[in-house]
Amino acid sequence: MHPQDAKVVELDVREQLRNKLEPFQLIMDTVKTLEKDEIFVLHATFKPTPLLGFLKMKGLVGKSVMHDKEHWITTFVHKKNKAWLDGVDTAKEEAETPTASNEPAAGNNIIHLDNRGLEPPQPMVRTLAALDRCKPGDEVHIHNDRVPVFLIEELNSLGCTYTVEEQPDGTAKVQIRKP
Repeated sequence: MHPQDAKVVELDVREQLRNKLEPFQLIMDTVKTLEKDEIFVLHATFKPTPLLGFLKMKGLVGKSVMHDKEHWITTFVHKKNKAWLDGVDTAKEEAETPTASNEPAAGNNIIHLDNRGLEPPQPMVRTLAALDRCKPGDEVHIHNDRVPVFLIEELNSLGCTYTVEEQPDGTAKVQIRKP
């Protein structure tokens, strides 16, 4: 089968994201209905980096293209059709500036992130980027507007240990240890 003959399933979650709604369940419900030879095209307000990793574990590979400041189009295909993505132009990756860490001679580093007030998926993206910079045993302590359900699924798949403390004001503090 050629990619031009494949059925394309499109989902636009930009409105949900602008209204601070979590579109993860909607995305997963759509992914569950996909056939192996279908193409899934997702429209979002950001590059869905955590989703790319999550869906890869489910056998889908994706490529993201930035069309506008708040319009990313990510195309997902079954891994056996990975070559179909060769026709998709990729956007330039945003270079993340590495953060200097003051490493104590002994003991592990702790990175503190206050993610309150940030639009999804920024809290998750910031947290996973901090974890990427960590060495095994280091910790990332975050303070979020709410319990980060999608992040917790990702932490489980990464093998991280964590504790979640819901605060009286509805926010959540999470301590994550890199395995």
